[in-house]
Amino acid sequence: MAEQNFIDYVKICCRSGDGGAGSVHFYRDKNNPKGGPDGGDGGRGGHIKLKGNANQWTLLHLKYRKHVIGGKGGDGGSNNQKGADGKDIILEVPLGTVAKNSDTGKVEFEITRDGETKILVEGGRGGKGNTHFKSSTNQAPRFAQPGEKGVESWKVLELKVLADVGLVGLPNAGKSTLLSVLSAAKPKIGAYPFTTLRPSLGIVAYRDHYSFVMADIPGIIEGAHHGKGLGLRFLRHIERNSVLLFIISCESQDIREEYDLLLGELGAYSEELLDKSRLLAISKCDLIDTEMETMLTQELPKGIDSVFISAISGKGLLRLKDLIWEKLHDQPE
Repeated sequence: MAEQNFIDYVKICCRSGDGGAGSVHFYRDKNNPKGGPDGGDGGRGGHIKLKGNANQWTLLHLKYRKHVIGGKGGDGGSNNQKGADGKDIILEVPLGTVAKNSDTGKVEFEITRDGETKILVEGGRGGKGNTHFKSSTNQAPRFAQPGEKGVESWKVLELKVLADVGLVGLPNAGKSTLLSVLSAAKPKIGAYPFTTLRPSLGIVAYRDHYSFVMADIPGIIEGAHHGKGLGLRFLRHIERNSVLLFIISCESQDIREEYDLLLGELGAYSEELLDKSRLLAISKCDLIDTEMETMLTQELPKGIDSVFISAISGKGLLRLKDLIWEKLHDQPE
């Protein structure tokens, strides 16, 4: 998808429909000129709903839709006829969309399955007709409930990219180049920080016609968990990845220190990120010889599988895909 067409955050004003009014009516016919109350209930107002759509990857279609209004419920009728429910408004969203209250920031729910439908804002309840209020002391009630007003609320929709593998690294570590070589994705590539401003997804082909999804996400910087740079937007997407692939350039002055920095930013944002499977790839290894690679091996952090790669020469890419596949299939169900 074109970079400018990837939208992962929208804020919309939702107003659910008003409920219909209950009816004040009495049964009348030629044989029963003074029948009892038979006013029907009003219909509920239209809900605002979210529905998961596995064929969508962005919130672009909602970017300019700032107001969403549900239909009004119909009023109750005679003969205990209930008013029609107001028209529901269904917004289709990509899987991984999180709905939040704009004022409090509280997460209300998340859409994770195709076809999953949840109510974002409930419509107003319909009023009860006068038949509900008859009693032994009031057999002809001349009142009914009005419909409940709909709710108006600002909501924030955020998309957390769903991918098997998320690329983690400082800006200009070689993440975009790697994704472009391993998949058919065409992320923007340049020799300067923050080339990637929005997530890019690519399907990586593996042995025997298998595949997995890899996400190139804006580079992390020190202080990202405080919102510096593209920090919070980056970290939001990392939450939905099964395996984290750390990319550190062989040109780094201290590979272990850079890895600790990246790990620290993830843990400061959410300790749950530290429980994910991790791999380390040392990129741009077409720039070094075997002797330098041996020296760098001594600097690698302990406790994490690592591989030296080059997206330009293809060095280590098959080994990298093997390691990723092993990690993905070592995940608990």
